[in-house]
Amino acid sequence: MDVIVTNGPAVATLKQATSVIPIVFAVALDPVGGGLVASLAQPGGNVTGQSTQQSDLAGKRVELLRDVVPRLRRLAIILNVDYPSAVLEMGEVQAAARALGIEVATLEIRRAEDIAPAFAALKGQADALYVVVDALVVANLARINILAVGARLPTMFNTRAYVKAGGLMSYGPNLSDLFRRTADMVDKILRGAKPADIPVEQPTKFDLIINLTTAKALGLEIPPTLLARADEVIE
Repeated sequence: MDVIVTNGPAVATLKQATSVIPIVFAVALDPVGGGLVASLAQPGGNVTGQSTQQSDLAGKRVELLRDVVPRLRRLAIILNVDYPSAVLEMGEVQAAARALGIEVATLEIRRAEDIAPAFAALKGQADALYVVVDALVVANLARINILAVGARLPTMFNTRAYVKAGGLMSYGPNLSDLFRRTADMVDKILRGAKPADIPVEQPTKFDLIINLTTAKALGLEIPPTLLARADEVIE
């Protein structure tokens, strides 16, 4: 094959299989921290792609939650602590929340069976839930959304699909745009460019998605100013 297109979590395995075939990742949280590339400007090796890493994204998501829940005092974060990128994002969320004077409660999960007990441990002592997405979370998305609504917790995700599945809000890079730009990288490689010489790109287009059906189920009134800023409102 001439080039492999994949996502960030699969790159480490692919790098073990080949150091010659170009690898382009369409989505990766932290390509440098995760050891996918040497640097964003000079990836080195046979790997390049699109990074979703933005140091201020966690802060913006927390601020959006506070816009919906003005009396946000304690934020719960649910994540798979066995996934390194999730732990990295958790740290960014904790720093952003504490900078705003918001306490943080961490719901650590490693398997599906940990989810229900994690919610039970909250005992109603949280005002909103920040969901750090990985494969485990995606596989149990319906359960997490049902438990969150049952606990009256507004949820924040990183992309539209999880809001369409019942989450309250998402804010993050437009994935369609990232994949289109990935295709541009593939085109350059097929024309002779080396992955080592193609800088890793960061997103330029971001979407705010709000699910009004979930808001009504939670008894929340979404501020008109926030609805006006939304790129899509799901009803």
